[in-house]
Amino acid sequence: MKNYFSIYSLTLLILSCQQDLGKLKPFFSLPNNLKEVSGVVYLPETDLLWTLEDSGNDNKIYSLNSDGVIVNEITIANTANVDWEDIAKDKQGNLYIGDFGNNHNDRKNLCIYKINKKVLNAKEATPDYKVTFYYPEQKDFPPKKKELFYDVEGFFEFNNYFYLFTKDRSKDFKGMTSLYKIPNKAGHHKAELLGSIKLGKNYDDAAITSATISPDNSKVILLSHSKIWIFKDFKSDNFLSGDLKMGDLKHYSQKESIAFKDASTIFIADEKVKKTGGNVYKLNLDKIKLETKP
Repeated sequence: MKNYFSIYSLTLLILSCQQDLGKLKPFFSLPNNLKEVSGVVYLPETDLLWTLEDSGNDNKIYSLNSDGVIVNEITIANTANVDWEDIAKDKQGNLYIGDFGNNHNDRKNLCIYKINKKVLNAKEATPDYKVTFYYPEQKDFPPKKKELFYDVEGFFEFNNYFYLFTKDRSKDFKGMTSLYKIPNKAGHHKAELLGSIKLGKNYDDAAITSATISPDNSKVILLSHSKIWIFKDFKSDNFLSGDLKMGDLKHYSQKESIAFKDASTIFIADEKVKKTGGNVYKLNLDKIKLETKP
């Protein structure tokens, strides 16, 4: 009887933990054919989320309504999905595809594609232009395993520039994130390093998988598998120099995407991994406890 009770109690505990999603509750489940969503962006003009998938998937972008139904999917002509890791917008509503995933830090074909807002109802579209870039600090392809600092999974567009946040993949994880700046115009550009910050020693907490800026440009949020990192009161476009607060999501999954809906609401999406994830979550920032970075 004692053994039965222990097993029964343990089972209840496991089920309770599985059902406890902390502050995050699914807003909708992603369609079954979108298992590796790597970026989302919200267009208020149409009340649609736009998304894409990363390496190994189609060179397509998808719009989703508030029920998680695909409204349109667009094949992006003359491109290959080498490793599409995020999607962004500008103030006019044009979209940008970030093909800069660089897990092994050995790519020399990093780029961003501009998709004109006028073609978002089409089934196929050709980018207006392509932005290619390089990191001047990187000398070896790949660098030593303790210097794998050149992967990026999060970016946004602001004042005709792109801002890219690196994901630390180094041996003996250091939790470093660097911010690079690239002009939003066709051509080959040198990425400008604006600053770096150490966010933590735990990979799930501090490996950055997406980035977004608020509609009023007052807040920048970075995402990891378990936390959000919020920067405010920055004096320049080195957003990492702003006041930093950390929000624990009380929920672990392979979160890859974040976007503002409005000044106080964000969307977060995670990849489908076995029986976990595959959802879009809507979170009111006013309802999450923020802490000063330890």
